[in-house]
Amino acid sequence: MDFRRPLPARTSRVPGRPRHPLALACAAALLCASGSAWPQQTPPQQPPTQAPADAKAPQEQPQAAAKPAKKPDENVRTLGTVVVTGIRSSIENALKAKQDAKDIVEAISAEDIGKLPDASIAESLARLPGLATQRLDGRANVISIRGLSPDFAGTTLNGREQATIGENRGVEYDQYPSELISSAMVYKTPDASLIGQGLSGTVDLHTIRPLDLPSRTIAVNLRGEHTTNGKLNPGVGIGDTGHRASFSYIDQFFDHTLGVAVGIAQLDSPIQAKQYQAWWWSVDNGPAGIEQNWGGPHTPGLPDDVISQQGMQLRAQSENQLRNGLMTVLEWAPGEHYHSTLDLYYSTFNERKFTNGVQWASGPYDYNGVPSYADIGLTPQQPYPIVTSGTISGIAPILQNEYTKEHDKLFSAGWNNQYDFGNGWAATADLSYSSAKKKLHDAYLFSGLADGGLASTRFYLPARDGYPHFIPGIDLADASRIVFTDPDNYGYNGREEFDRQKDTIKAIRLEATHPAGWIFSDFTLGVDYSDRKKTKQADVYFAWLNGNASDPGAYDHAFGVPIDPAFLYAPTSLSYGGIPGIVNYDVLEALQSQFYLTQRNGQADWNRNYTVEEKVPVAYVKFDIDTSLGGVPLVGNVGVQYVRTDQSSTAFQTNGDALVGRLTGGAKYHDLLPSLNLRAEIGDRQYLRFGLAKTMARGRIDDEKVASSAGVARVEQGPAAGQVLWSGSGGNPKLKPYIAVGTDLSWEKYFGQSSYVAVAVFNKNLLNYIYNQTTLDYDFSGYTNDNPTLTPTSNYGSFTRPENGTGGKMQGLELSGALEGGLLADALDGFGMQANFSLTNSSLPKSAISSIPGSPATLPGLSRKVANLALYYEKHGLSVRVAERYRSAFTGEAVALFDQLGYTQIEANRQTDLQLGYAFTEGRWNGLSILLQVNNLTNTADKTQQISALPNGVAVARPLEYDTWGRTVMFGLNYKL
Repeated sequence: MDFRRPLPARTSRVPGRPRHPLALACAAALLCASGSAWPQQTPPQQPPTQAPADAKAPQEQPQAAAKPAKKPDENVRTLGTVVVTGIRSSIENALKAKQDAKDIVEAISAEDIGKLPDASIAESLARLPGLATQRLDGRANVISIRGLSPDFAGTTLNGREQATIGENRGVEYDQYPSELISSAMVYKTPDASLIGQGLSGTVDLHTIRPLDLPSRTIAVNLRGEHTTNGKLNPGVGIGDTGHRASFSYIDQFFDHTLGVAVGIAQLDSPIQAKQYQAWWWSVDNGPAGIEQNWGGPHTPGLPDDVISQQGMQLRAQSENQLRNGLMTVLEWAPGEHYHSTLDLYYSTFNERKFTNGVQWASGPYDYNGVPSYADIGLTPQQPYPIVTSGTISGIAPILQNEYTKEHDKLFSAGWNNQYDFGNGWAATADLSYSSAKKKLHDAYLFSGLADGGLASTRFYLPARDGYPHFIPGIDLADASRIVFTDPDNYGYNGREEFDRQKDTIKAIRLEATHPAGWIFSDFTLGVDYSDRKKTKQADVYFAWLNGNASDPGAYDHAFGVPIDPAFLYAPTSLSYGGIPGIVNYDVLEALQSQFYLTQRNGQADWNRNYTVEEKVPVAYVKFDIDTSLGGVPLVGNVGVQYVRTDQSSTAFQTNGDALVGRLTGGAKYHDLLPSLNLRAEIGDRQYLRFGLAKTMARGRIDDEKVASSAGVARVEQGPAAGQVLWSGSGGNPKLKPYIAVGTDLSWEKYFGQSSYVAVAVFNKNLLNYIYNQTTLDYDFSGYTNDNPTLTPTSNYGSFTRPENGTGGKMQGLELSGALEGGLLADALDGFGMQANFSLTNSSLPKSAISSIPGSPATLPGLSRKVANLALYYEKHGLSVRVAERYRSAFTGEAVALFDQLGYTQIEANRQTDLQLGYAFTEGRWNGLSILLQVNNLTNTADKTQQISALPNGVAVARPLEYDTWGRTVMFGLNYKL
C-alpha cells in the first residue's frame, strides 16, 4: 500500500504495508531525542525500519542501513545507530521524507517532542519552497501555495479534511498548537488516493504515533512570552506578557502492542498593535481634482493639482489569545494482521480585543463642511506633489472605542482500522468527524467633541512609509470635553453584532490493496464519502443614546451625552502618531447603561445568514509503479479519481434592507481527476520527478450560498421603457469548481546527512475560473415579489453573481537547497544553511480581473517572488538559528468594514526570526534544554497600498495602512524523561 495513508500502518505489525516515511523519520528523531534506553522489563525490540522503494513482500524487506555519523558529539544519542537530534535532525528527517516520496512534496519535522522549528505551524510551513504566509494580527495565519490564495489549498489532519472557522475553506493554522504537531507534508502534486486535495497543493498535518517510539516518554515545555510594544490600552486587563505550556505523555503497554499518546498545550499570548490608516488620497482642486471633474466644492488653502489625504485613523489595539488544545492517540497492533488507531483532537480558542482610536474626514465632501488648509508643505512626486505638512481646520474628530470577543471550538475524531488478510489483500476502513464552531461578539461606540464642535490640527505625513505626526488643538483625553454623539452623521451612535457559525465534516473511507503485476507493485481501490455542512448566522443592532428619541431616524446631530465617569479608564496613548492620548472606557458597560439597541439587519447582514451543504462521494483507483527504464529505476503512481458533488444552500432573499423570504438552490456535478507521478533515480541519490494531474477546488463556500437581493422595478428609459423587470445580485448555489491541469518537473540531488539541491518548474492551466458576472436572462422563478403594486413583465431579468468562466495560466520556478558546513571544511562542522527562492507568474482573462476588488493583474494571494534563508549552528548542545522569509507584494484577503471579507494590496514583507538553545546531554540535567526565540526581530511593519484613479483618471499609488506589532520574545525550558 502507498506510504501516504489516512493513518500510517506499522510495518512490523501489518505485513506488506510500508510505513509513512515522514512518520518513520520523526519516530527516529523522537526515539533518539527522548534520552531513554530500551525498557528493561520487556525483551528488546528493533527500531522501526523503512522499506526500500522496490520492496515486494515483507520477507524481502532488508533492515534499512544506518547512516554513519560523521563525527560524534554531545548532541548524538546512540541506540544501535548514531542519529543527530535538534535542528539538523529536523532537516534530515524532512529531506528523508522528500527523497522517498513518489509525489513531489515538501516536509517539515519537529526538532523534538512538542518543538517545531518555529513558534507556529504556519511559520514553519511558510519557509518551504513555493509557500508563503499572510500575517493576521502580526502573526502567520494562513498559507498560500505556489501563488494561489489559501482558498485553493487543501488541509488535512492525519489524512482527514478539516472543518474551518472562517467563511471559506482555508484553514487558520494558529488554531492548531504547534506543540501537538510532530510533522507536516505538503503535496505539490496529488495522486488518486489523496482525499481533500487542493488546487494548489495539500497540507497534511501529523500527530505522533505512540508505537513508533521504543519506550515511555514524558515531555514538558514552558515558555514565557513578552511583546515589546508595551501595554497600549490601560484598564482592559491585557498586558505585554504571556506564556506557552505543553505536556506530552507517550507510553506502550502489553508487550508494545498498545500505545497511548496524550498531549496538552496552552497558549496565553498578548498582542499589542500600533495602527495607522489613510482613508484615501486624491486631488481636491484644479484640473486633476474633485472640484473640476466631479463638481465638488473648492477646498480653501490647497494648491491646484496636489494630492492630499482625505481622512485618516490612528488606533491602538490590545489583544489576548487564549488557546487550550488536547490531543489523544490510541494505537493498537495486537498481531501481524490487525492495526487500529484512534485520533482525537480538541481545542478552544478565545480572543479578546480592545481597539481605541481617533479618525476624521478631511475631504471636501465632509458632512461637517469643507475643511481649510494653511502653511502647506509639499513633497515632489509623480504624477503630482504630495501634501505632507500643514495645518487643517474644520475637522470633527471621531473617537471610536471597540470591543471584540471571539470563541472558537475545534474537534476532530478519526478511527482507522487496517487488516491484512495474509493472501496479498489488505483493507482499511476509516471513520472521521471534524467540527468547527465560532461565536463572535463585536461592539463599538462613537464619541466626539461636545456641542458638535470642530477642531484643527498640525500634521506631518510621511512621503512613503511610516507613522504620521499630528498635533491637535484640543486635548482628546479630556473626558469633560468628549461626549457620546455621532460626530460625522453616520446615522447611529454605535453598533453591536453577534455572529454564530458551525462547520461539520462527516466522512467514511474504505480502501483495499493487492500486489499487481507487470510494471506495477500494487494497486489500490477506494471509496470515500463526506458530508460537509456550514451554517452562519449574523445578528446586527444599532446603538442609540438613551433619551435620544423614540424614533432613531429623528436623531439630532448635536445631541450628546457625557461618558459616565464610572466607566472611564486611564487614557489610551497614540503618541506614536503624535497624539498624547484619547479617552478610554469600558465599552460594554457604557453600552448597557447609556444606550438602547434596535435591530439593524440590512441587506449585507441578511446575506450572511445561510447554510451550504456538500455531499461528496469519491471513488478512486491507483497503481503504484515499480520498474526500470533502460536500467534507470523508476517508481511512481498512476490513477484516477471520480468525484461527484451534490451541493445545496438555504438563505434569505432581501430587497434593499427589507427581508422578503427564504430561498433554496443547489446543483449536482461530477469530475474525473487523473494523475501521474514518476520518480527516476538517474544517479546516486539523484532524482528526476515528473507530475501530471487534473485538480479541482470548489468555490468559496460563501459564494455558493443562495442568498440574494432581488426585486422588481419599472424601467424608465431605453428599449425596455415601461416594462416591469426583475434585477438583483447574490451568491450562486449552482457554482462549479475551479479546474486546473498541472505539469511539474523537478530535479533533486541529495548528499551528506542533511544537504540537497533542487530545481523545479511547474505550469498550471486554469480551465475553469470563478468571477462575478451579470446575466441578462436569469430566471427569477421561486423569488418573491414584495411590491404588490408592480407585476413583472417576465420572470427573467438581470442578475449579478459568481459564475464559472475561462481560467488563466500560472508558471513557476522553484530553487531550493540545504548545506552542512562540515561538507566544505572540518572547521565548519555544526554550521549549516537552508535557502529557497520561487518565481511565479500568472495571467487572468480581463473578465476575471475586473471582478476582483482593487482590480489586480494577478491572482489573489500571488506574490511573484518568495524567498527564505536560514543559517544555523548546532554542536556541543548549543544551537543558533537565524531565519528570514520574504514575499513580494500581493493582493490578499482582509476583513473590511462590518466584518466583511474584502481584498487589499499588501506590500512586500520581510520577517527575521532568531532562535537560541542549549540542550544538556549528560549528568543530572540530562533531558533539559533552554530556548530563547525572538520573532519579528526587526519589528517589520504590515503595509498596504491604494492603487486607484484620481478624478481625472490618472492612476496613483499611495500608502494606506502601516501597522507594527513589536517583537515577540519567548524564553523557556523543555524537559523530557
